[in-house]
Amino acid sequence: MIFPKPLKKGDKVAVICLSSGIIGEPYCVHEKELGEKKLRELELEPVFTKHALMGSDYIMSHPEARAADLKEAFLDDSVKGIICAIGGIETFRTFPYLMEDEEFRNAVKQHPKFFLGFSDTTNNHFMLRRLGLQTFYGQAFMCDLAELSGDMLPYSKAQFESCFAPFHGRVITPSDIWYEERTDFSANAVGTLPVPHKEEHGYELLQGAPVFEGELLGGCIDSMGEMLIAGNIERFGDILSAEFEKCSQLREDFINQREITRRYNIFPTAEEWRGKILFAETSEVMPTPEMLREYLEALRAEDVFDNINGIIIGKPMNEKYYEEYKNVWRETVNNPELPILYNVNFGHALPRAILPYGSIAHVDAERQEITLL
Repeated sequence: MIFPKPLKKGDKVAVICLSSGIIGEPYCVHEKELGEKKLRELELEPVFTKHALMGSDYIMSHPEARAADLKEAFLDDSVKGIICAIGGIETFRTFPYLMEDEEFRNAVKQHPKFFLGFSDTTNNHFMLRRLGLQTFYGQAFMCDLAELSGDMLPYSKAQFESCFAPFHGRVITPSDIWYEERTDFSANAVGTLPVPHKEEHGYELLQGAPVFEGELLGGCIDSMGEMLIAGNIERFGDILSAEFEKCSQLREDFINQREITRRYNIFPTAEEWRGKILFAETSEVMPTPEMLREYLEALRAEDVFDNINGIIIGKPMNEKYYEEYKNVWRETVNNPELPILYNVNFGHALPRAILPYGSIAHVDAERQEITLL
């Protein structure tokens, strides 16, 4: 695995749209400005990739443009880091333009960059891992750097600042506070905090030994599940109905998502899961327990649970289905000896830790610590 250098003061970082292009919409200008300001306060130089600000419709309709932006960012030696603007649901449509481009594949290896994102970016993380690059799961430009209160949430900020040094030895502990998802992202919300709550649970050991180790591999469970489940547009409800109507190619690609993912060997093989720690978290869709079960059954069919050393699960957003999810995990894993640590601060629920793919993690549930070795 190729390990990119940590960020340093003065580095240029590219903000890219690989899924949703919402950051280019006029109603998000205030978020763009807040994120730029925060990066400069952190002594980083933000730049936006060529198509990042073209808007939602353009980004949705042009996966080739998103792919071209990623390739250009890797080829640009002045760019030291790449930060995803936000997630989405269909970055897999960039795979053909990237994985069949030898110049891009070589650029990843010859010009490695610090790459950060979460949610649908799970697809990009798995793709870059396939090409040999270590990446970082946990935060995004709009969701964290552009925090509407005017500064990053303290726990998330400390995690982002950890990216300026090697991660070896960093210890991730529970946040004392968690926050509800915002319902108002408009300019009127600038200067306000999301609703806070005192953390009442900490890390919960659902089963298995309290101490375990393994190499980190995982992401958003919704994204991983969708890589493996035969296309079912209806599962998205009305989220994309308008887009599907406008773009027949989008509809066709969603039906063929599993085939596209398998064509480029994006999802790790059963052998590649051996000895790993699966980290997994649910999205802002807050899937029902039944939907979570379907995703986990898809992972079980890939022999993931038979090969890993343990599981760490992200805090559910708004603590919705908090208890129900526990039962689904235990029942679907169906191996009471496999350690499962629950309610860890990464993924969609605020605040967010950053997890490096490929890092060996030492988990100690009793000490409430995850140490990156």
